[in-house]
Amino acid sequence: MIRDWWLALDQGGHASRALVFDHAGRLIHQAFAPIHTRHDGDRVEHDAQELVQSLQQCLHDIHATLGTDVQRIAAAGLATQRSSIVCWHKHTGTALSPVLSWQDRRHHEWLATLQPQRQFIEQTTGLVLSAHYGASKLRWCLDHLSAVQNVLAEGNLCFGPLSSYLLFSLLAGKPLFVDPGNASRTQLWSPTTRDWSPELLGLFGIPSSALPRCVPTRHDYGHLLLGEHCIPLRVCTGDQAAVPYAQGALRFDSVYVNLGTGAFALAPLQQDLPDAAPLLRSVLWSDAEHLTYALEGTVNGAAAALNWYAEQFGKNVEHISRRLGRQQVSKLNLPLFINGVGGVGSPYWLPNLKSHFVPKQIANEPAPAVEQVAAVVESIAFLLTANLTLMQRQVPTLSRIVVGGGLSQCQYLCESLADLNDLIVTRPDERELTAKGLAYLIASQPDENDWIIDGGHTSFSPQHNDKLFARYRRWQKAMLLT
Repeated sequence: MIRDWWLALDQGGHASRALVFDHAGRLIHQAFAPIHTRHDGDRVEHDAQELVQSLQQCLHDIHATLGTDVQRIAAAGLATQRSSIVCWHKHTGTALSPVLSWQDRRHHEWLATLQPQRQFIEQTTGLVLSAHYGASKLRWCLDHLSAVQNVLAEGNLCFGPLSSYLLFSLLAGKPLFVDPGNASRTQLWSPTTRDWSPELLGLFGIPSSALPRCVPTRHDYGHLLLGEHCIPLRVCTGDQAAVPYAQGALRFDSVYVNLGTGAFALAPLQQDLPDAAPLLRSVLWSDAEHLTYALEGTVNGAAAALNWYAEQFGKNVEHISRRLGRQQVSKLNLPLFINGVGGVGSPYWLPNLKSHFVPKQIANEPAPAVEQVAAVVESIAFLLTANLTLMQRQVPTLSRIVVGGGLSQCQYLCESLADLNDLIVTRPDERELTAKGLAYLIASQPDENDWIIDGGHTSFSPQHNDKLFARYRRWQKAMLLT
């Protein structure tokens, strides 16, 4: 039997997915399993075993549907939430902690003790000193979980990125590996050596003996078993790092914006950028010889901000946001929304900003729900625009924005991004951009003659929008006063 299909495993913040693509990148079949997220102030976590079981359920569904055709799957890959971490027992595989989500900031007060070393940390890693990244979460587990402390004392502790735990749990042989995309988001990894940094490990007090071995993005990670079929897993990466490859080979005139729980804007770089601050420098890909970087902006409160509003005010946010468009909003008088959901990421880096509405200039009464939801949507566009403006200074060749993720279905958000940045916004019809990009990497990055690059898209052209720009300027002033 010909083996010309690719299996992409995508573990995201709301669900796990398994998708099978054919030799040309066409989707053959997919399976989906929702997961739960626990929120408690700065604490955001998942049950580690539930995430493993959700992927196992997806694999079971793929096997049940494909039957003997499962033998056509030539190789697999895994993409996971970056910056999420977990601790487990190296022999039994038992989870010793929950999965501390990338959104989790529970150890931010301890992290403040490293302020004197902030410049060194940021220059080494390309990341700002933030509790969103993995190092402080690992430190919290060492400081507060007796099970972790006891197993460390026995010499049996493993911890690190979620990707490593899932590889260990799903693959035969229980490998202990970590890829550059996920390792780099721990704030413990050096792009110079492509390994754990002894200096950073010392600053955070992290034992190197408990961390997985660093390997390239493409590597022989191990094998998945689907019935009797043995599938090599050859690529592991972060979910956001896979997105730019959904359109095939990287385009250096494009910034790729994934609009999910958070919003992440990545502009691929043709060469390394030593100082990206106040933006981030992220790893997209690594082989044995090269690293591919992106300039990254991050907005913590995208869909999470709309969910926050729904919980606060009990409104059907999805129904309202999907109906918004330029024409409707132009007739409204919107307040401003100062979006601190999950803490403000780049370029402001305000971890404790309280979310609130700024009343309209002509009235102080509460705005109608449609105006408030539109203001929340605009706050996402404003935060992204603050990042994109800085990106265009560093990468002046940028000429388009490619959007994906569930929130990209909000027409007004796409229109606002186009108008504010004077760039065409392209929304591919392909919905699963992480999985499609991962499949392209598993397939060894085929050329455009062998891979379906454009399966259709919707474009949003920029328009002159005085009211939107006026609100953006008011928002900028309000952010400077926070």
